[in-house]
Amino acid sequence: MTQSFTLATVGSSFGLKGFVKVRSLSGETVHLSSLKNVILRQGDKEKMFIIEEIMPSNDISWIFMKFEGINSPEQAKALTGAELIAERALAAPLKKGEYYIEDLKGLKIMCKNPDPPLKEEILGHITDIIEGGNGHVAEIRLNSGEIKLIPFRNEFLGDISIEEGKVMLLERWILE
Repeated sequence: MTQSFTLATVGSSFGLKGFVKVRSLSGETVHLSSLKNVILRQGDKEKMFIIEEIMPSNDISWIFMKFEGINSPEQAKALTGAELIAERALAAPLKKGEYYIEDLKGLKIMCKNPDPPLKEEILGHITDIIEGGNGHVAEIRLNSGEIKLIPFRNEFLGDISIEEGKVMLLERWILE
């Protein structure tokens, strides 16, 4: 399992003291408010920052953060687009039926072969979960190398087992 996650992204600078807007990827900010330090990743560069101050915003999916050593709007602006990375234990807590996207990546997509004996067959792997217009979409790389997108919904996906590394596809035709 992935031990660190991208919890948020850094938006524009805010104010004159070096604050930045931080958008939570989970839509919740309570877990971000307890952070003491984070890694900011921009491209292939990562740097640890100590958080000096956190302020709430009127939008529940945004907060304002001030990092040690970032003291001006110009310095803050240089952080725009960075990913805020922290340990798994600091990520938003999961509710029943929720999963961290990073834990879903790489899971085998399985389906019961309709021909006797009814054994499980590996059809491919999840490569990503993408936000779609009406919910999330699973990007599947089939064994043939072809990429398919399917709705990440209970009507199409049955048991999801992170521990066993697999997801059961309920409707094989969705990959056609």
